[in-house]
Amino acid sequence: MGLFGFGTKGKDVVDLAERYRQKKEMEATLGEGITDELDSTDGNLDERRKRLAKRLIDMTNRLDDLSNKIYHLQQRIEVLERKADIKTEEKEKLDES
Repeated sequence: MGLFGFGTKGKDVVDLAERYRQKKEMEATLGEGITDELDSTDGNLDERRKRLAKRLIDMTNRLDDLSNKIYHLQQRIEVLERKADIKTEEKEKLDES
């Protein structure tokens, strides 16, 4: 008995197959009528997975587009910095003469 947390060693295990066992128990107790309903929920899961995959692909494409835009902006800034340096150098040369 695990009173106040004593003697609960080994019970901190996560059971990932619990849903599968519940599905099998429901099939056994209710017969074949429930399998159609369970299959329809699995279909919903497939649809949800497809939508999630599509959303992830869209997000990846957006990130790629944004990274390309950032790259182009950085290049434009470098060009503007070069132009600004040239103009300041020309002004300094004119000021010196």
